[in-house]
Amino acid sequence: MILQTTFSAPSLLFSSCSPHRLRLHPLLFSKRRRRAVMPSLFTTPRCVSVAAAAASDNGVFTSPETAKSFDFTNEERIYTWWESRGYFRPSFERGSDPFVISMPPPNVTGSLHMGHAMFVTLEDIMVRYHRMKGRPTLWLPGTDHAGIATQLVVERMLASEGIKRVDLGRDEFVKRVWEWKEKYGGTITNQIKRLGASCDWTREHFTLDEQLSRAVVEAFVRLHEKGLIYQGSYMVNWSPSLQTAVSDLEVEYHEESGSLYYIKYRVAGGSKTDFLTIATTRPETLFGDVAIAVHPEDDRYSKYINRMAIVPMTYGRHVPIIADKLVDKEFGTGVLKISPGHDHNDYNLAKKLGLPILNVMNKDGTLNKVAGLYCGLDRFEARRKLWADLEETGLAVKKEPHTLRVPRSQRGGEVIEPLISKQWFVTMEPLAEKALQAVEKGDLKIIPERFDKIYNHWLSNIKDWCISRQLWWGHRIPVWYIVGKDCEEEYIVARSYDEALGKAQEKYGRDAKIYQDPDVLDTWFSSALWPFSTLGWPDVSTEDFRRFYPTSMLETGHDILFFWVARMVMMGIEFTGTVPFSHIYLHGLIRDPEGRKMSKTLGNVIDPLDTIKEYGTDALRFTLALGTAGQDLNLSTERLTSNKAFTNKLWNAGKFVLQNLPSQNDASIWENIISYKFDKVELLDILPLPERWVISKLHLLIDSVTASYDKFFFGDVGREIYNFFWGDFADWYIEASKARLFQSGSISEASVAQAVLLYVFENILKLLHPFMPFVTEELWQALPYRKEALIASPWPLTSLPRQINSIKKFENLQALTRAIRNARAEYSVEPVKRISASIVANVEVTEYIKKEKVVLALLSRLDLQSIHFTDSPPGNADQSVHLVAGDGLEAYLPLADMVDITSEIQRLYKRLSKMQTEYDGLIARLSSPKFIEKAPEDIVRGVREKAEETEEKITLTKNRLALLESTAVVTQ
Repeated sequence: MILQTTFSAPSLLFSSCSPHRLRLHPLLFSKRRRRAVMPSLFTTPRCVSVAAAAASDNGVFTSPETAKSFDFTNEERIYTWWESRGYFRPSFERGSDPFVISMPPPNVTGSLHMGHAMFVTLEDIMVRYHRMKGRPTLWLPGTDHAGIATQLVVERMLASEGIKRVDLGRDEFVKRVWEWKEKYGGTITNQIKRLGASCDWTREHFTLDEQLSRAVVEAFVRLHEKGLIYQGSYMVNWSPSLQTAVSDLEVEYHEESGSLYYIKYRVAGGSKTDFLTIATTRPETLFGDVAIAVHPEDDRYSKYINRMAIVPMTYGRHVPIIADKLVDKEFGTGVLKISPGHDHNDYNLAKKLGLPILNVMNKDGTLNKVAGLYCGLDRFEARRKLWADLEETGLAVKKEPHTLRVPRSQRGGEVIEPLISKQWFVTMEPLAEKALQAVEKGDLKIIPERFDKIYNHWLSNIKDWCISRQLWWGHRIPVWYIVGKDCEEEYIVARSYDEALGKAQEKYGRDAKIYQDPDVLDTWFSSALWPFSTLGWPDVSTEDFRRFYPTSMLETGHDILFFWVARMVMMGIEFTGTVPFSHIYLHGLIRDPEGRKMSKTLGNVIDPLDTIKEYGTDALRFTLALGTAGQDLNLSTERLTSNKAFTNKLWNAGKFVLQNLPSQNDASIWENIISYKFDKVELLDILPLPERWVISKLHLLIDSVTASYDKFFFGDVGREIYNFFWGDFADWYIEASKARLFQSGSISEASVAQAVLLYVFENILKLLHPFMPFVTEELWQALPYRKEALIASPWPLTSLPRQINSIKKFENLQALTRAIRNARAEYSVEPVKRISASIVANVEVTEYIKKEKVVLALLSRLDLQSIHFTDSPPGNADQSVHLVAGDGLEAYLPLADMVDITSEIQRLYKRLSKMQTEYDGLIARLSSPKFIEKAPEDIVRGVREKAEETEEKITLTKNRLALLESTAVVTQ
């Protein structure tokens, strides 16, 4: 369908009611009267048109002619209608180059928040745009099993019933989690639909689906076969409550009030004055100390280097005092205790220096037997008791308040412990190297580009990935151990139990028995495979994999660039030989109006569903989409209110267009409308200036907006469409069209306006649809001759004709109108009063302004019979307000037409007297040395600026008085 008002003969007589049947179009065979009076944008509907009735025949759509404003509750009906008609599924009818996005799978435990609203909005914009461009479009949705979060939710639910997970056993517990998932797991999906997400829900996946689980096992096996997966004991983030390692992403750091403890470490063999003072925030870890470190050039401690220190409260355990340049002489006391079993930095230092690793903590957060008398105490209880004992023995120096950076579990909120634990790891360096090359070669583009450096830095300094979790909910690690054998040395990696058992019996005999590793894989492991596992991998022969992989775009928040996006890139290259997507679009965080991160603690969380109820989905989406890629967005009710007003303005514009189309039985008028086409330059030449201007501006907009869509500059898209619709179409062209519709008396002139109104408005709806899908579809369905849904209609053609000269000419007319409007406002001329005007311009300008005399009179509220065109100032110029609209275009407005001169003179004298009094007071303050000397500089500056401003107003008022008084004399 070409984007222009070109109706074929059959479309005039028939409407498509289904893909297989045509019926007579009701628009041409019913009665409807045209209004004889000029309506405004807010005219109340006069009747229900058949076009509107046709749009609502199926009970889905309503028309601006029957509804005062867009009803947000209709959004769900529209969405269901789209989905039921299959618009969300990819169609290869108009193209073969697919556009594919894999939705970042939200946690199955989640409920909608503004982060979800942001990614849904941006991804849906991309999908709807490319769908309208004719590309087969697949937006593939799904949810993540969220190992820790889901297990925690179900454990809490069971706890409320007095049941513990361990009491149920693994199989029964997992069964309960599946039951919970079936009952509550669809909540987030339904909420995402409420945002208008046009996903292909027939392809929805869950990370524990059979297909995705098969992909996870295959990936693990292949990585292990290549020697990239290994088992080892390393330091991890440990959650004592959940009894599992957690990823860096699941650890949040909070600044909290705490204490810094200063403790004496006596030097072995020294006197009572020979001791080192260390400062620590976690005294209980001293039982794991393996060394004391000082800077080699610190003169305070150089004499103790290579001697031994006695660890307090350990029955005299000795540790070496060593020198290392990593110690900061200026921080604290300049002495560092090294506890490699409980601190990431100490762990790395110990590995470098070959120091032993000593663990003092059990996995439940209690101290173990290494802590001696403190064994069995909770870590925080042990801290309190230890400090009391240190004070009693004289080894406590002092305790002072200190702001701590405390690592807490994102899920449970407890303090995370750095702990040595045996886990499964992926060797990342060889995988990262290929992911780095993908960006370097341009196979993968990150938007915005500044994240290239962050991406490169992280991959260049990557650490091995801990992929095992001590949970019951998730993908069980496909590793089996042989009963009676050392599990660290003897294990089997296999795709299934039967395969593992066969391997075990082949190696250890037919009587060999096996048991599976109890751990599950990190949730991020399965989501790292998401772009291709959801399309059928490891079966690369599936139709979806062949058609839709690699995908086109990965859109998500910049905060998970490392934890998810980069891992997908690495896994995609490793398992499929290509990057899983060609572009990465990173959005920022949603913050409150003050720029603060939204949190329940601050009470500044804005609920998307509540927002939709109050402002509508379209207003929320439009607000979120106006941000810039990678930058955080401050969300305020003011912005939402403004964009709700935009929705209403769009609705009212649709009301105006519909109410001013010809009657349904005026076939001859519709033939006139149909005869206007706008795809060739010569066709624009026959149009009046306002029509040439608005169509030229529209065609420029289409090109600009399309280019911005292609560059993913969505903020620019939204602002350009908003400015054109409100600033050009609604404020200017709709008003100008009234001259043709209601004052010309010519059917052909009215037809021009009707054709242009319909053409421009339907194009606005198309351009805006990806941002505001609901209100645009509702309006589209109310327009006559809609053969298809807006969601599936073709995108406007680009490079359509435009006349830059016509734009400049109309801008002159606009400047003249603004000047007259400003003068009317300045002189408080009543809106209904029509005034005279003399327009002074050269012959060329006069010619095109004169042709639009009716439009000028309408827009400026001039007396049509008293508009005079001349090339020199009129005789009454000295009694007129002189306006300069532009180079070579001026106007003179007779003062006698605009004001009651006698009353205005009296008003201005009163105003002048008041301003003079104010001015004298300001000058008096500025003349006072005491004020100048004692008042703050900014106050003095403010008074001086106020005096200058008042003086300028006095001068202008005097000039206006002089003009009015001279006019009064002439009049008398």
